Amino acid sequence: MNMEQLITTATQWRREFHRHPELGFAEHQTAQKVAELLREFGLEVHTGIGVTGVVGVLKNGSGPAIGLRADMDALPMQELGDCDHKSQHQGCMHACGHDGHTAMLLGAACYLAQQKNIRGTLYFVFQPAEENLGGAQKMIRDGLFERFPMDAIYGLHNWPGLPAGHIAVNDDAMMASLDTFTLMVTGKGSHAAMPHMGIDPIVAASELVLRLQTIVSRHVSPLESAVVSVTMFNSGEAINVLPESATLKGTVRCLNAATRERVEQLMADYVASYNQAPGLKVSLSFQRGYPVTSNHPAQAAIVYEVAKTQLGENKAHHNLPPSMASEDFAFMLEQCPGAYFWLGVDADESIALHNPYYDFNDQVIGTGIQFWCDLVSQQQPSD
Repeated sequence: MNMEQLITTATQWRREFHRHPELGFAEHQTAQKVAELLREFGLEVHTGIGVTGVVGVLKNGSGPAIGLRADMDALPMQELGDCDHKSQHQGCMHACGHDGHTAMLLGAACYLAQQKNIRGTLYFVFQPAEENLGGAQKMIRDGLFERFPMDAIYGLHNWPGLPAGHIAVNDDAMMASLDTFTLMVTGKGSHAAMPHMGIDPIVAASELVLRLQTIVSRHVSPLESAVVSVTMFNSGEAINVLPESATLKGTVRCLNAATRERVEQLMADYVASYNQAPGLKVSLSFQRGYPVTSNHPAQAAIVYEVAKTQLGENKAHHNLPPSMASEDFAFMLEQCPGAYFWLGVDADESIALHNPYYDFNDQVIGTGIQFWCDLVSQQQPSD
């Protein structure tokens, strides 16, 4: 199969994945299709890693061991677009382009297996549950890097906001950390007409919402990046009752580990100060999520050089502002040298990821396949 035929076939795979999206750790049909295709290509195939993860292995003598990763899961949302390959699963859709990631990596596996001139070992890692469930961490706990030792691993994500076919990579942070928090504010309930008889948790929680905003505006350097967002505020059951408690929930995003530690400590300090007020109690549950997706400079440099060679300097972008969104490929980068990069998908318009009208741009499938292949070729041993 030549590259043109392969791109056509990979586009068909992509649209089939889009028609049949599956949520994290439930990508059974997707994983089965991936495994079947990898076997057809002649690869050694391992399944059930991280519940539904798949690893295809292509070996040819001595040389570097390189991992290439694609995520497979969809999102729990209803598709509102009207494309011919629209999701057939109610309340589930590929709104983040993981269908495209999977198809492009399958295309690269097929092409590289045909060439038979790659020296070393390639690991094609198809990961489940990237969307908030930590599928990368689950694969790691299942022995990903012990069973498949790698010199480097690379991950790609399609990126609205970047022109179609462009590549962007940073030397360090690409995506922010993701942590969540729950604050329980407990006061004393009373009749709403007699608030002096109680201790109002709603007023206290409202003050706390505003005070949390000073973490970023007054306690984190303007030269650093952090986001503290309260996204849920729940309290009360009746209009004439001051409730006993109020609950706040939200998310914290940071671009380096030190800032992440600082924000968590400041939240704990705020809670301690509130607990000094008579009759008022505030508790904090801070849940660590994804770390910062921080590239290793040597591997980022390789990605950038390949992008300049393949696409030209005008389509290769280096050290753009990182995103405050998060990505669990960060766990893999903590365990193995590597780099995470963006593939631009914008053509006539830009529709954001996680939008109910989002559909992966098939015009970049060829660019993605070729880039994976060139990235591998760039790291071949010299004779």
